[in-house]
Amino acid sequence: MNGDVLVRLRTMMASLPRAEQAIARRVLDDPGAAAEMTISELAQLCGTSETTVTRFCRSIGLRGYAQLRLHLAAEAERLRADDRADTVLGGDIGREDTLSDLIKKVGYADARAVEDTVAHLDVAVLEGLVTALLGASRIDVYGVGSTSVVALDAAYKLHRAGLPASAWSDVHAALMSASALRGGDVALAISHSGRTREILDVLAEAKRRGATTAVITSNPQSPAAARADLVLTTAARETTFRSGGTASRTAQLTVVDCVFVALSHRRYDESLEAIERAHDAVRGHVLPPERAAQ
Repeated sequence: MNGDVLVRLRTMMASLPRAEQAIARRVLDDPGAAAEMTISELAQLCGTSETTVTRFCRSIGLRGYAQLRLHLAAEAERLRADDRADTVLGGDIGREDTLSDLIKKVGYADARAVEDTVAHLDVAVLEGLVTALLGASRIDVYGVGSTSVVALDAAYKLHRAGLPASAWSDVHAALMSASALRGGDVALAISHSGRTREILDVLAEAKRRGATTAVITSNPQSPAAARADLVLTTAARETTFRSGGTASRTAQLTVVDCVFVALSHRRYDESLEAIERAHDAVRGHVLPPERAAQ
């Protein structure tokens, strides 16, 4: 359960009150140090009160501070077991880190984002999204900024499996596409924060037209999640130079892969045929090994 608490804390960070966010950042930055503090010490370090710390514990689903300390101590022990060559892999990127340290920390953060996302992926929601996609006459995938790449990847994979999917990143084009959706169609949005105005507008328009709305987000309590019929949650670890939106891309792509493989498995033979047709269509544009080596 210790890992569950920290994953839950990351997903809830944006929706917590400001005073509780300060506690969350301190806890996530160094779980081991926080585990050794009394409630008074943590409150003082975060510039808040013991009452706020207790409220914070309850906000993330714990009975109180003693339970939080147990979870943090277990997480700190796990992080120490994961360390390599005196590098605290779960820590932030510091000025003193070597290039080798940076590589290890980036790799660790990406690997944990995938592991945490898969461990907490809602199977029932995934099943519901796959069912909706397979029954849709039209699928529009939306992403802006860094998530536009993920939206394009999702549309590419769905199209490769023989489904009618398109990706939209320009807000005007996205809204026009959403206005053309109908009942039985699917609008799949990708937003790390779940608070991107363009995504909210697109989801609202798609919902007005009767389409099934789905979102991949790290914040299940966000406005985007509230406007979606189906919500799949990602887990990501921010570090220096990597904002939440950037760090979440690996987790988002993992969810897209799970959706693609799940729906392909559901229609096994048809998907294999569609993928083979796609391979045949582009095979003439790939150099054979002997020519590629020249």
